[in-house]
Parts: sequence; C-alpha cells; structure tokens
Amino acid sequence: MIGYMLKVVKFGGSSLADAAQFKKVEDIIEKDAARRAVVVSAPGKRFSKDNKITDLLYLCYAHVKYGVDYEAVLSLIESRYLEIASGLGLSLDVAGEFAQIRQNIEAGMGEDYLVSRGEYLSAKLMASLLGYDFVDSYGTVFFGYDGEIDKEKTYEALRLAFNSSCGRIVVPGFFGTMPDGKLALMNRGGSDITGALLAAALDADVYENWTDVPGILMADPGIVKDPYPIPQITYDELRELTYMGAKVLHEAAVFPVREAGIPVNIRNTNDPEAQGTFIAESFESEDDAFYITGVTGRKGYTILDVSYENIGQKMGVFREVLKLFEKYGVRIDHLSSGVDAFSVIAQGEALKPHIYALVSEIEEICGRSTVKVSEGISLVACVSRRMVFRPGISGRIFAALGENKVNIRMIAQGAEELTILMGVADADFETTIRILYNSFTQRG
Repeated sequence: MIGYMLKVVKFGGSSLADAAQFKKVEDIIEKDAARRAVVVSAPGKRFSKDNKITDLLYLCYAHVKYGVDYEAVLSLIESRYLEIASGLGLSLDVAGEFAQIRQNIEAGMGEDYLVSRGEYLSAKLMASLLGYDFVDSYGTVFFGYDGEIDKEKTYEALRLAFNSSCGRIVVPGFFGTMPDGKLALMNRGGSDITGALLAAALDADVYENWTDVPGILMADPGIVKDPYPIPQITYDELRELTYMGAKVLHEAAVFPVREAGIPVNIRNTNDPEAQGTFIAESFESEDDAFYITGVTGRKGYTILDVSYENIGQKMGVFREVLKLFEKYGVRIDHLSSGVDAFSVIAQGEALKPHIYALVSEIEEICGRSTVKVSEGISLVACVSRRMVFRPGISGRIFAALGENKVNIRMIAQGAEELTILMGVADADFETTIRILYNSFTQRG
C-alpha cells in the first residue's frame, strides 16, 4: 500500500461536461482525502443535442484528412474549454494550448494525437482546479506492438510518477505510448481502462468509477422503468451480464483491478451520497433483497435443432459439427444435447450467409438427420450468485412466464450455476425481461 488509504477515482464525460460538473467533481474529491489519484475523460454532452468533445475532435481530424478547413470545428472545441476555465476562474492558458495543437496539426500530427487532446486538456483543467499534479498518460501508459497494455512497464511508470508528485495527481484517460514512441488511443471507454491500470499500479484500496447513473442496474432502463441499482455484484456475475448484453464496464477495464484484488465502486456524480454498486471477488455479508442480481439478454439468435436416433452415442459427431461452425467463422453461443437430438444456438446475422451450407454439411455428418432452423430467438439470462442456494428458481421462472403466456423455447443453467438462460421469441424479449424483473423484485 502506498501511504494511507488511497482511492483512485475516474470521472466520465458526463461528469465533466461543463464548469458546473467540474465543480461537482471538485466537491466530491474534497470530501474524501483518500481520493488522491484522479483519471478524467473528455467533456461529454451538456444537453441531449449537444456534441461530445471526442466526437468533435474526430470530426476535426476528418476535415484535416480531406483538406477541408478545420478551423470552425477546432474553434468550437476551444470555446468549450475556454468556457469551462472561465466558469471555474482558472488561469490555465487554454488559448496557448490550442495554439500548440494548431501547430502540431500543420506539422502533420495524426488522428490519435488530435483526439487525445480531449482527455489531455480535461486533465489539465482538473489538475489546475484541484491543485494536483498533472501526469501525462503519454510516457506513463505503454502498449506493446500488438496494441495490448504493457502492464509491467505501465505500472512502474505510474508508480514513479505518483511517488514523484505532491501525492495527488490527475491523469488523462484513453491514450498511451507505442514502443516506437508514437501516441496511440485505446478503444472507446479507454478512460475506464486507464483508471483501472492506475488503481492496480498504486495498489489502491478502492477504484471509484463516477458516471451519470446510480450504479449497475438490475435491468435495461430502456425496457424496465427505473430499475433498481445492484448494491453488490461479483466479478463473475459481471462477466455473465456483460456477455449476455448488459452495457456495463468493458472487460479490459475490470481485469487489472480484479487481478490486483481491488474492489470497484460505480458511483453517480449527480447523486454523490448514494453508495452505487460495489464489484468484488466475493462479499462477507450478502445483500439478500432479491433472489437475482440482474436480468439481461440479446435478440437475433437462430437455433439449429438436429434430430437423429442415438446421436449421443455416435463418436465425434459434436466435434465435427463444431468444426463446421469454425470453418464458416460462426461462434456458437450455446450447445445442448439429448439422447436423440442436440441444439446449436448462434447469432442469426453471423449464420445467415452460411445457413444452407451448414445445414447440408450437418446432414452429411449426422446421416439421416432432421435439421430444424428457428430464427428470431432471444436469449434472456437471470444472473445471480445466490441461485445455487435457492431452490425453486427455475420453477418460479416457468410459472411467471407461463402465467403471462410467454413460450420458453429452451432453458439451461450455466456450469457455475450463476446463470439461468432461456430462449424466447424476439417478439417476447422485452416482455420477458419485464416479467422476470417484476417477479423477482416483487413489483406488480
């Protein structure tokens, strides 16, 4: 551990959209002396029809690339930063920073450099506001030639930067350094990854990820009105929800802190008193408010049901069928089997170009088989670490859906007993999510 209690805090674009949001961040950080390492994104939208700074920077580079005058777009971006600096009473030379950006554009600096300035300038402003030291991600976050993070080199550089500072730093997210010295961007969501890397490098007690939602939600708010936030979720449950379509943290943003045994706390900048969602390997005390942790799913799957007498006793048949899917570059999402049949589930769009060839070759492998193709299937998952200790969960699912006349096409439980997976028609997808959510949260 580096010194006394340490929290690494990351703030997303919505938390930094304007001077008022920057002020909220300042208040949050000042309320907890442990918040000594800060990672920031570029400013996001101030209102629904506004533009994210990152999107404007991509647009600006498109003008540069095609020889179109970029000054109007760059001036619009500059005005956003000038407005934030002025609103906070900061003396940071924003105009000087943009003069340097213009020089670098004319000198041929590429897209990654230009887009990275969103986070870079956001971090400059935040460091000035807080009185923290600015630490550039260029020169402290490193990639290998394959584009993957060089963790050993990155951790060493981040630790050195922190220990050489006043003990309080601000770091821009989203970019780092290639082995040849070029600046490179991470994927979208890269600030989350930078925050996780910094937390792991400094062996933080907690990695707080501040955004504009009250935590990870039990269901998609576009389907269920005002779903409850999940108070506690394990890393394994998070992987299950993410795999099945829930829009939560990118896996790369979780791995560094999970590997280091550091819990993550998802918090809401606009409701800082709320505890949000804690993510950890396990929990000493369980929140038993509901039987399930979350409900999620995806549309657009296709089921191939293959029937053939005693197919389970035919050696190598599953291996040959799996090789077929590999041959056509189609990922299998689920496979189940019985004595005389087995089912393969894959994403419909991936299957569509190859469906006739696949069916034909499956019939060649299985002999006198019958292959039934069912399109327009949704997979819905109920995820919970507590299900293994609760009898009757599957029965409750069947009862709730049966009462509402939703036909279940398939049902299966994961090997780790974290997930009950069911297939329903795409037309029943949203209804199924709502029924299951309401059933397990006892909402009418």
